[in-house]
Amino acid sequence: MRARVEPEDLSGLVGDALGAGCRIVGVDRLRGGSRKGVYRVRLTGSAPASVIVYSWADEENFWPGAAGGDASDPFAPASGLVPFLAARRRLDEIGARVPRLLWADDTERRHPADVAVVEDVADGTLEALLASEPGRARAVLDDLARTLGLMQHHHAARYGRVDLLERGGVALGTSCEQLVLDRALRDVGEVAERDARIAAVRGRLVDRLRELRAQVVPRTAYGLIHGELGPDHVLVSPAGRAVLIDIEGLMHFDAEWEHVFLRLRFRRHYGALSRPGLDPRRLALYALAAHLSLVAGPLRLLDGDFPDRESMRRIAAHDLSEVLTLLP
Repeated sequence: MRARVEPEDLSGLVGDALGAGCRIVGVDRLRGGSRKGVYRVRLTGSAPASVIVYSWADEENFWPGAAGGDASDPFAPASGLVPFLAARRRLDEIGARVPRLLWADDTERRHPADVAVVEDVADGTLEALLASEPGRARAVLDDLARTLGLMQHHHAARYGRVDLLERGGVALGTSCEQLVLDRALRDVGEVAERDARIAAVRGRLVDRLRELRAQVVPRTAYGLIHGELGPDHVLVSPAGRAVLIDIEGLMHFDAEWEHVFLRLRFRRHYGALSRPGLDPRRLALYALAAHLSLVAGPLRLLDGDFPDRESMRRIAAHDLSEVLTLLP
């Protein structure tokens, strides 16, 4: 379980970021952050009145055995300052809104892990706004749709995580669709060992995944995707802009993978984000694979000490039902 972070633990790095005149008056751990600690630090004696601190300490990672994922695998856990900085550089370049970076350090001089201090976009998440002020949320959805368009049309000739491609690296596999198939087959095997309903249809699931994969036509250009873009990963700026967070997994990949996830997470609001030209064959394969991932992932997370266990159980149960409905 994560240790409590006290103001004195962060005072040195916040001073480096904002100057010696600021003083911490409170630290609040924010919800989420299964791979990093996310803290709102309240201040006096300086502007701004608060900042956000990201800490990529090992003890902040709730995923069992997930530290140090292989950057060449697009689906490996993305965590740490290197992928974070690469992702925000790329998003800045194309005009997408992300929290402003105030300070970052990987030397462990002030903190025993990679750490960053960023702008506190304090108007809350798009998820909360959709529930409380749907009229205002519509403008933010429109801005998010604009951002997604910029990302989709920022092409690369190779797929892979942004930090890997920046270094001239090459991602694993032969294609996005083959990577998705291979991952989905692993998820089928993993879930079948835990749930009798999936075990009973394991062969049918494998056949269906292979059938859908065979229908996908090769592709040679890949846009940018966030990878886990739900309304909880979008903050709202005071100007009504959509601000992307949890960006470490930013990669060049098929836009259909992003849109399957968007459709699952935004539900009735997805229409504002949908785009023409998506490949229905990829969407069919990726939808089944995404539901399988949303069963296997939460069950894997429950192997550790993730605190909000009931929410993970609900996600796994819901998506397991969806997997069964997608079988012909």
